[in-house]
Amino acid sequence: MGTTKKVVLAFSGGLDTSYCAKYLTETLGYEVHAVTVNTGGFDANDAVELQEKAEKLGLASYRFVDASEKYYNDCVKYLIFGNVLKNNTYPLSVSAERTIQAQIIAESAIELGADAIAHGSTGAGNDQVRFDLMFQVMCPNIEIITPIRDLSLSREEEIQFLKDHGYEMDFEKAQYSINKGLWGTSVGGKETLTSRYSLPESAYPSQVEKTEASELEIEFKNGELVAVNGEVFAHPVQAIQKIEELASPYGIGRDIHVGDTIVGIKGRVGFEAAAASIIIKAHHLLEKHTLSKYQQTIKSQQADWYGNWLHEALFLDPVMRNIEAFLQDSQKAVNGKVFITLLPYRFILNGIESPNDLMSDIFGSYGEANRAWSGDDVKGFTKILSNSLNIYHQINKK
Repeated sequence: MGTTKKVVLAFSGGLDTSYCAKYLTETLGYEVHAVTVNTGGFDANDAVELQEKAEKLGLASYRFVDASEKYYNDCVKYLIFGNVLKNNTYPLSVSAERTIQAQIIAESAIELGADAIAHGSTGAGNDQVRFDLMFQVMCPNIEIITPIRDLSLSREEEIQFLKDHGYEMDFEKAQYSINKGLWGTSVGGKETLTSRYSLPESAYPSQVEKTEASELEIEFKNGELVAVNGEVFAHPVQAIQKIEELASPYGIGRDIHVGDTIVGIKGRVGFEAAAASIIIKAHHLLEKHTLSKYQQTIKSQQADWYGNWLHEALFLDPVMRNIEAFLQDSQKAVNGKVFITLLPYRFILNGIESPNDLMSDIFGSYGEANRAWSGDDVKGFTKILSNSLNIYHQINKK
């Protein structure tokens, strides 16, 4: 008798990964070890339900890994430092968390000495590339199994297979696909499959419950969140969750992202990311006051590359560590408070207070008074500044 082969399955508890669990066990004969990686989308009740599902599926083992702080430390922190919004819209909610989830799944497979590693991605989206690439780099000698993609299964076929093998679950498909995480919630539905229609109000998991304006105060130290409305948090994850709690009842942070997928087609996805939207804009405002002109210029370019490469599954490229080092170093003077007004569907950045504010009136007030130069200084400065332009236009005038 040969030893039963082991497979580590990235498990969300939904239809696709439930099918994978049964298929790997019943059809391929693997010993299945399921792992759920929580990047802020699951709570304690979800963890219990997932454990129960794993037991019903007859899996060899099940692990629920809370990676929220790792997700922030390794990834989200740099998205904040870089004020990263893909196509000036999307805070990379799903693409960022898939990177961390794939890492932990790969580490679990190595630790277990698994023969194979499996995930429930289809062949149509970005996630298949993110998972596969991470596995191929971190554990290249472990086989990758993707039943949904490889068998091109329909939803109905998956349901029938599970029923035939004695597994019952709520097979009713939700009208909208929801993926919740620390840095935002993606929302997909029939409208996002078109170029024409927006998502209806009911599609968003957080409904508008507050209509009266309220004030929000966010404090940063070295570019990282340390306090919300005066309450100090042990870790920025808790501060992010607090901002989400305060802002999501206003319906803030909703939009539809249109972008280029890794597999080469255009795609649309709805999202709501109240905390991410507010934090990125608040952080950016504080940087406008505390960073030099050229720090901001170079940083925005580096951050754009960082966001693009993260989206396209290249998180393990060493250039990402180089950019992270630059972003980290740029945050030394990003200290202070940002004052915000929350309103239905929007927010207002009112201003900042910072010990590093470069808008100090010691040197003058824009358009009002100058204390560090004279009118003659400006005349000489302008003459020298215009010199190269004068030469060009004098030589090339018609």
